[in-house]
Amino acid sequence: MGGLAGVTAGSSAICTCGLGNGLNYRGYAIQDLALKADFEEVAYLLLVGELPNKAQLKDFQRKIIAGRELPISVKNVLKSIPASSHPMDVMKTATAALGCVEPEAEDFSDQMAKIIRLLGAFPSFLVYWHHWHKNGREVCLKSDETTIAGFILERLKEKKPLAVEVKAMNAMLTLYAEHEFNASTFANRITASTLSDIYSCMTTGIGTLKGHLHGGANEVAIKFVLQFDNVEHALKSVDELFARKEKIMGFGHRVYRNLDPRSPVGFELANELKELETSDPKLFDIAKAIRDKVKAEKGLPDNIDFFGGLIYHYMEIERLYYTPLFIMSRAAGWAAHAFEQRANNRIIRPSSEYTGPEPRDFVALEDRA
Repeated sequence: MGGLAGVTAGSSAICTCGLGNGLNYRGYAIQDLALKADFEEVAYLLLVGELPNKAQLKDFQRKIIAGRELPISVKNVLKSIPASSHPMDVMKTATAALGCVEPEAEDFSDQMAKIIRLLGAFPSFLVYWHHWHKNGREVCLKSDETTIAGFILERLKEKKPLAVEVKAMNAMLTLYAEHEFNASTFANRITASTLSDIYSCMTTGIGTLKGHLHGGANEVAIKFVLQFDNVEHALKSVDELFARKEKIMGFGHRVYRNLDPRSPVGFELANELKELETSDPKLFDIAKAIRDKVKAEKGLPDNIDFFGGLIYHYMEIERLYYTPLFIMSRAAGWAAHAFEQRANNRIIRPSSEYTGPEPRDFVALEDRA
């Protein structure tokens, strides 16, 4: 089957999606996790298997905060990466550099410590590179913000984020944290199945996520919405796209046929953020009108990427940073899968259906036409 759609490629206790009961992380509904828990609680759940108690969460957060500072050698690597580089390549390179400086033990005995370190470091990679190349200076990686969501917003924009922004960023990190055997997670598990190190697993995931058919859909979705002046203009354009049988990014999903369970959360977050002084509420009205039209006329539900792009736009995040934010979220899921694969491992080596020529005799170079 094309793209292995419908093929069961392994077993996992981490996540269910599209099985008739929505999206669940370790048995907990995504809607509850996104709106009732901090991302750190969700990351702990994915990595350990249970939600943390207060003491466990405090210790987990303390270790993540300690992981925000970067070695001088990694900072020098970030300085040397050109400003013209794609931010996903920045994240991939910095991850590999940290792996050189602080390698994982060969017996994986420190795997949890390494991923906690990376959860702290991932936002710092982007923040440090951004300020060095955009503002021409180093940025301090210390912050009073205790959550990953707050740290990203505060250090990237260098001003205290609003509570509604932290809430939205926190929820977005949770919504994107895990999604079963998607392309980047499966690639990550393949790397883990070779018993490679956690940094290699992460860079495998990052490289796969960079592809336009996986990460980046929310970038395209918000770019589409931003081109319209009003609802009427948007709906006319949608009709023209329908007539040309062209796709609109942010709609439909291979797993979810009727509803992406993350989408209602994204819709409500965008609805809250449109009230910010810096936000243009008209964009929400346009996006909602497009959503309703596509659903009514084509039967396609919106996925999390459609309103996800608007959420980041309302928080004034640069568009090319949307997918690096995806890394900071999905890393928890990638690591959980890497741990699970290593714990009960057999190298992933599928077979292919051969479509080439039948066996034939070798022809010497001088006898070839």
